[in-house]
Amino acid sequence: MAVPTLCIADGIYPNDFFYRNSIRRLASVAHDRFTNPKFGIDGRLRNGGKVTATVNPYTYTESAQPEERKSLTDFFVEARDFVRSDGGDGGPPRWFSPLECGARSPESPLLLYLPGIDGTGLGLIRQHKKLGEIFDIWCLHFPVTDRTPARDLVKLIERTVRSEYFRLPNRPIYIVGESIGASLALDVAASNPDIDLVLILANPVTRFNNFMLQPLSGLLEILPDRVPSFLEENFRFEQGYPFAAMFETMLNETDAAQMGGGLLGDIFATSVNLPTLARIFPKDTLLWKLQLLKSASASAMSHMHRVKAQTLILLSGRDQWLLNKEDIERLHCTLPNCEVRKFENYGQLLFLEDGVDLVTIIKCTYYYRRGKSLDYVSDFILPTPFELKEYEESQRLLTAITSPVFLSTLDNGTVVRSLAGIPSEGPVLYVGNHMLLGTELRPAAIHFLKERNILLRGLAHPVMFAKKFGSKLPDMHMFDSVRMIGAVPVSNINFYKLLRSKAHVVLYPGGVREALHRKGEVYKLFWPEHSEFVRTASKFGTKIIPFGVVGEDDLCEVVFDYNDQMKIPFLKNLIKELTQDSTYLRNGEEGEVGNQALHMPGIIPKIPGRFYIYFGRPIETEGREKELNDKEKAHEVYLQVKSEVERCMNYLKIKREGDPYRNILARSLYHLSHGLSSQVPTFDLRNQ
Repeated sequence: MAVPTLCIADGIYPNDFFYRNSIRRLASVAHDRFTNPKFGIDGRLRNGGKVTATVNPYTYTESAQPEERKSLTDFFVEARDFVRSDGGDGGPPRWFSPLECGARSPESPLLLYLPGIDGTGLGLIRQHKKLGEIFDIWCLHFPVTDRTPARDLVKLIERTVRSEYFRLPNRPIYIVGESIGASLALDVAASNPDIDLVLILANPVTRFNNFMLQPLSGLLEILPDRVPSFLEENFRFEQGYPFAAMFETMLNETDAAQMGGGLLGDIFATSVNLPTLARIFPKDTLLWKLQLLKSASASAMSHMHRVKAQTLILLSGRDQWLLNKEDIERLHCTLPNCEVRKFENYGQLLFLEDGVDLVTIIKCTYYYRRGKSLDYVSDFILPTPFELKEYEESQRLLTAITSPVFLSTLDNGTVVRSLAGIPSEGPVLYVGNHMLLGTELRPAAIHFLKERNILLRGLAHPVMFAKKFGSKLPDMHMFDSVRMIGAVPVSNINFYKLLRSKAHVVLYPGGVREALHRKGEVYKLFWPEHSEFVRTASKFGTKIIPFGVVGEDDLCEVVFDYNDQMKIPFLKNLIKELTQDSTYLRNGEEGEVGNQALHMPGIIPKIPGRFYIYFGRPIETEGREKELNDKEKAHEVYLQVKSEVERCMNYLKIKREGDPYRNILARSLYHLSHGLSSQVPTFDLRNQ
């Protein structure tokens, strides 16, 4: 049974209890290093406060498995116990904290979960373990017999929100809501625009469809009242009973197993779930929930214009019998700080679906923060080995086609085929050239994690992090993987914070102009005349490592560039619109360097060659802060870095001519004879 462990009596509501579900198996708060490695803010794996060089969880990504999560069966087991513990009258709505959510850090923000039409509060059961590491989670439970109207539920939630806000005014409060819960969350946010709230709304219903409500209500009216007890007393729907097995077989052989598809099909096609469903939704309760949903959605719709909270809307693509997509568009337009994500292959009960990880979604969208504003450095959550494995899978085709060669320089000047020349301790600043579309950073990020357990924090164009509503810029989900592995918007403050935290930072002075270059501009640098990165780096004794990348000309050729597109009126207008919608980064720069227009070059593929990435010898700035504070001295180092990048590129362009496996056909033959996991050789490094 569910046992109250803490009464919230300090000015919130004397009759509501903070519940813990004591019948669950005790979840250990000690996490395996493989699923939850401990990292410092610089991204280095630590053990007992010391950097560990010998243990790297990312070397095991080939066998990395998803984090262990509870199942749909666990949801029904715990829901049944919740329903039984409600007793006869059920009592008022109450908060409980899942037992497996006890491993959070002290500065974790509060997350309030507002349930959907089921009311159990267990809708995040498959997410609890990972969410509990970064949030303090409270879930709201509506007893089956509770009939609290929507306006009173809003007041109950509002009292909790205001109490926690006054206790910790500098931390945001997250509200995750589904259907009814989403409507209640919008109402609470509308009434409290002064409180820092972050809303995550799964399939919000902002206007109920009366055309569906009336026939459904009529059907419910003719159902018998004692369905739960009738099923249990007469048919014994329990594992091992003959009738249960017979009914299971019957369901599986009929269209009932396909009811709603996916998750809903799993629920209805499992006979042991039916009594629990019937107890959660007796006839009068289901009728009440439908009316509650109608009332809550109407109230939310009327107050929507007052919502100022940061909002993330998650939409399922299937089983959307409650959702009005036109209203979602209106909601997106109305809310000033709103992002919409679509999950086409998932159903109405989004958080109970396989493959839906709320923590990963929050990471990709950069919606996690501990303070009043997002800090891209301190609020960043490192990818798990399984997340890296999925990222690696998404890049597998590019990696297979290009077979990247990574070279670095040892302290004695020897060039080696590995990252052995890369310093372990930060801060380290990698400064190099962009290839077409910036394709070089993705394989490099994977390789650094797997070989050296180093997380690269790339400074990326702000277009990857924000989009105005109605803009023709690409959808944000296109850049999810880039954000997942640590990219941050390029800015002076983010650059400063990363170096201060001793991170490994990647900087491309050429920016968009270099990544979207024109015909005939392969490996041409478009760097500003002056740059402040040397002076900033010297403040923290940063090692500056120039690097060069070549290989794009072995992959594709630009045939329809910016100059060609600007001759076509509708493309010219589109480019201007896209550029105006994005953040302009080169204020004060003119000519080729200042022209950071956003467009998509037209390319044609070639027979794939190979990528080569060469990291030169580090340039030390430690102890030179006073010297490099002088602009002229800093500019000399800046020109030295630029010259080294050009030298690295020239070295690679010459040496790759002697690579017998530069062509994909030669590499394919090598894999056939030596195995797909074998490392393909490259040019001879002895003759340097």
